[in-house]
Amino acid sequence: MLAKVQAGPENIAINAKATVSAAIHAQLGASNVNDGMVYFDDMGEWVSDSKMNFWGGINYPWAQLDWDHPQTINKVIVYDRPNSQSHTAGGTLFFSDGTEISVTAIPNNGAPKVITFPQKTIKWLRFQVTDGNGGNLGLSEIEVFPAPVDYKDPVSWVDPYIETTRGRYFFFVTGSRPFGMISSAPMTRNKNQMGGGYNYNSTEILGFPQVHGWMLSGINIMPTTGVINPSNGEEHWKSSFSHEDEIVQPGYHKVFLDKYRTWVEQTSTDRVSFYRFKYTQDSKSNILVNLGGYLSTTTMTDAEVKKISNKEIEGSVNTTGRLWGGPDNVKIFYVIQFDRPFEALDGWVGEKNYSDVSSLRGDKEVVPKNSGQSYYDAKTSGVKAIYQVRKGEEIQMKIAISYTSIENARNNLVQECSDWDFDKVRQDSKMEWNDWLGKIQIKGGTNEQKIKFYTDLWHVLLGRHKIDDFTGDYPDYTKGLRKGSHTINAQLKIRSVPKDEKGKLKFHMYNSDAFWLTQWNLNILWGLAWPEMLDEFSSSLIQYADNGGLLPRGPNAGGYSYIMTGCPATPLIVSTYTKGILTKVDSEHAYNVMKLNHMPGGMLEVDQDYLNKGYFVNGWGSAGRTLEANFQDWCLSQMARGLNKKKDALYFLKRSMGWKELFRKEQNLIYPKDAAGNWLHNDPLSGMGWVEANAWQGTWSISHDIPGLAKMMGGDDILSDKLNYAFEQAEPTDFVFGYGDGYVSYANQPGCSNAHVFNYAGKPWLTQHWVRKVNNQAFGGITPDKGYGGHDEDQGQMGAVSALMSIGLFSLNGTSSLEPVYDITSPVFDEITIKLDQNYYRGEKFVIKAYNNSENNMYIQKANLNGKLHEKFFFDHKDFSNGGILELWLGPKPNKKWGVKELPN
Repeated sequence: MLAKVQAGPENIAINAKATVSAAIHAQLGASNVNDGMVYFDDMGEWVSDSKMNFWGGINYPWAQLDWDHPQTINKVIVYDRPNSQSHTAGGTLFFSDGTEISVTAIPNNGAPKVITFPQKTIKWLRFQVTDGNGGNLGLSEIEVFPAPVDYKDPVSWVDPYIETTRGRYFFFVTGSRPFGMISSAPMTRNKNQMGGGYNYNSTEILGFPQVHGWMLSGINIMPTTGVINPSNGEEHWKSSFSHEDEIVQPGYHKVFLDKYRTWVEQTSTDRVSFYRFKYTQDSKSNILVNLGGYLSTTTMTDAEVKKISNKEIEGSVNTTGRLWGGPDNVKIFYVIQFDRPFEALDGWVGEKNYSDVSSLRGDKEVVPKNSGQSYYDAKTSGVKAIYQVRKGEEIQMKIAISYTSIENARNNLVQECSDWDFDKVRQDSKMEWNDWLGKIQIKGGTNEQKIKFYTDLWHVLLGRHKIDDFTGDYPDYTKGLRKGSHTINAQLKIRSVPKDEKGKLKFHMYNSDAFWLTQWNLNILWGLAWPEMLDEFSSSLIQYADNGGLLPRGPNAGGYSYIMTGCPATPLIVSTYTKGILTKVDSEHAYNVMKLNHMPGGMLEVDQDYLNKGYFVNGWGSAGRTLEANFQDWCLSQMARGLNKKKDALYFLKRSMGWKELFRKEQNLIYPKDAAGNWLHNDPLSGMGWVEANAWQGTWSISHDIPGLAKMMGGDDILSDKLNYAFEQAEPTDFVFGYGDGYVSYANQPGCSNAHVFNYAGKPWLTQHWVRKVNNQAFGGITPDKGYGGHDEDQGQMGAVSALMSIGLFSLNGTSSLEPVYDITSPVFDEITIKLDQNYYRGEKFVIKAYNNSENNMYIQKANLNGKLHEKFFFDHKDFSNGGILELWLGPKPNKKWGVKELPN
């Protein structure tokens, strides 16, 4: 059978009873068939007493696994002994249901042979050797994996491999808790975008960086064996690996380094990475800690290392060269501990190697990596902990970080990970991920849709990381000289998160990619299932402004990156307020901070043209910036109304209408203008004057006034026909184009609301139609090269759009209206249960049920809300927060009478 590697479920062979036909002796008997030890020659193996007779015959030894209860499985992996004198080359898998599968071409070096098949329910399986060479045939291991029908938890459904050939450095992070500070993962491509970090197509691991953040990276470790000269860099110390040896899950990663014959396992707490290295051969072990050179998104320089004991080192490393802006230098402090004393600690700086060091200082110099870019090359430098290890031995390693001090890094370690129980930390991590992912439970749909959905949620909860310590201390780099998107001479000031009367931190501070246009994804989804995260991020963003005066777009290590445009913090904070969940910061203070940032000198960057004309002129992205600023002004007007600031509400509402000055009637689209009021160009597919969009993609982003747009176009029918035409043009390319190309693109944020616009133009059946199409074609892939449109998943934004489409909910204005609503479309699942956070909402759960659901039955025929007929395409947030049930009856043809009678206030 064709082997398909997949991430997710646990090996269930360990739960079975193993028996074998015979063994050479008890230590190499049945218990080794499923003990989890692989690649250990003459250890952890089943070795039969078989002999090959003089004409080459063998006596067909076998091993069997029996479970107490039936198991539904679809994959078995067998490993031969890594012994060249004895080769189990082929065999037959027999199953209790009477079926059998022939297994051929089993590798002779102990590498895995993966056998996949249609699911079958069994109580036992037997592997019988039918082809072998030499005596003492046997196996190193049999692993068995459940089929999706037997997946026990959300973690099993997550496939981190999805679209890793196209993701950014921070896209794939298996060593992290939800929003955790530490974020470790293997690195296979040392670059940032388009398949950087961990790339499924790669065959070599370059190390295990501990920080995968928005323009933030550092501390690359690599366990090696033999004679290693680390001065030669990652191209010298890298190792080949195979996906067939990997276990890849939220919070856990296991991989075999072929070059070093070493197993690497990683897990984490919030601020501590935890590693376990298992050695399959007697060897000299060198655990490298690289603290110099380019690392996918920043460059490490000026490292400091101090040996505290033969089990502990501490120090810091500077990170610099942030391509998209941010503080020019950010320090990462660390404490590293080992569970056994190293025999020596050697070091290196560039080409110089040092023996038995007690301290080390890395180089400060950098040189441009690419002409005209801000990435840099620097000398590799660091230390290596040296051990003599025996086959079967383990070494464990913990790495705690802080952005404020070594003392806080050590306290993070003591508070979160004081002992050496790797399996306990791994299980704790799995429980936490299951709890977070399990806030939304689903029934129905295909296995592929379930895999994609929980992988979406994993990205939604993964990419944005805490920067505050266990104590609440955090770095403030807001002060310095702004130069473009960068902050020059940024100075570290250590601050502390406010605490409540019991001494508990009120919120956390975060490093984050830009919140640009999150009103169409994260703001909605977090508010549904994880409202505290909206509250957290609102407070964090306000705190940044309290420190430096500006609301950040993409907060970077306590400073500003100025990435993208507008003031995207406003829709996030306002949507938190309008839903009644802004509890960690004072609403009046939050409003005043936003108002300040919507005035000249603030993050919205309004100028006199915008204030006088209602729109930005010339310059990069003028039309796109106008529509974004208009929407953000409208959001602020909603909060002003809620706070009874009538004058402000009218002022910002008036400002939100500036887009009308850019409406071009002869084309019925928005176009950019110059200072004299002339159109910049005549091409609706040109990106000139837009931000990663064009007139066809961007016109519909007037989320706060689609009825006004329809009126200017000549009515709902004209708007719907024009937008429908755009979708028809985009369908052959799966609604995916590059930045600013094409008619509709769901590969990037500016197009994320387009399919939902029809709801507000009197044709909700077109929303239902195109949402299903986009969800399937642009976001339905679960392969390493498809799943998120291939361009810009951006720390959960595309994942959130995909997830919202799958559960049939949206909010065109990002729940920023004073009376927020959720727009309804047809879910792909038969039942969705959202567990409500009762610290924020009165109800226990909100359930969505879809009857007669199928691929073709995508149109809503009728709906009930809490048992009463519901004829609107939306429902109020207050109905959601009280808990309840939304029932949808679906069919193959549109019901053009449903959902057309009323628009939200």
